[in-house]
Amino acid sequence: MSAPDPGGGVPGDSYGIVAIAASAGGVTALGRLPADFPVPVVVVQHLDPRHRTVIAEVLGRRAKLPVLLAREGELAEPGKIYIAPPDHHLLIGEGGTLTLSGSELVHFVRPSADLLFESVAGSYGPRAIACVLTGTGSDGAMGASAVKSRGGTVIAEDPELAEFRGMPEAVIAAGAAEYILPLDEIASVICGLVEARTL
Repeated sequence: MSAPDPGGGVPGDSYGIVAIAASAGGVTALGRLPADFPVPVVVVQHLDPRHRTVIAEVLGRRAKLPVLLAREGELAEPGKIYIAPPDHHLLIGEGGTLTLSGSELVHFVRPSADLLFESVAGSYGPRAIACVLTGTGSDGAMGASAVKSRGGTVIAEDPELAEFRGMPEAVIAAGAAEYILPLDEIASVICGLVEARTL
């Protein structure tokens, strides 16, 4: 695949954040991001809340980037992956400040991809990439639409190939997805988008 057109946003306005939502299995795509990836990555993964902190350890063994459980008030740094702790919503403010919330479930889930994506859209606008991977339900569709409406870029896993098609299918049905890709191509496209905006 040729290098993606950076599209949307202001020419030369580099990406500042990548936000990813998935259920178990989808985040294996994170293992394909290179060790020198130049922006922070924030992740919402739908897990049983009883599975407390092992997710960061498991992903950390697969990823080339440091994988951390997000902490309240922490500043998201380039080249690191921040995972929403089980049973907490994760939001990110302008400048990369992480916020955790135990507020009510959204679409029956906590953490919520919609809340993360909406915070990313508000804080980063055209400098945001939102990516929706395998998962059941429709979490992420409204938030992805918010990212698109602010000039950001939205990627969805191809639901025909996804383990669970609900989440990516909902994003596509909402008309928010700019790229619809197999899981094993998503990391390289994200890298191409980020590199195209930093040249």
